[in-house]
Amino acid sequence: MSRITFQKRQKEMKRQEKQRMKAERRAQKKLAKINGEKEPEIAEIAENIDNLENLDNVGTADNVAVPDKLEP
Repeated sequence: MSRITFQKRQKEMKRQEKQRMKAERRAQKKLAKINGEKEPEIAEIAENIDNLENLDNVGTADNVAVPDKLEP
C-alpha cells in the first residue's frame, strides 16, 4: 500500500511543479508583452533563422575541397 501512496504523491508533486512552470512562463510572456518586447521563443527563432542564413554558402562547390581519389 505504501508504494502506491508514494507513487501518487510523486505524480501529484510533478503535476504541481508543471503547473508552476506554466504559470511562470505565462507571467513572463505577459510581462514581455507589456514591455513591448518579442516573446523569448520568437526572438530565439528569429536569431536561429539569421544564423541559418549566414550558413547558406557552406557546402557549395566553391567552399568544399573534394579529393580526386577516395581511399578505402
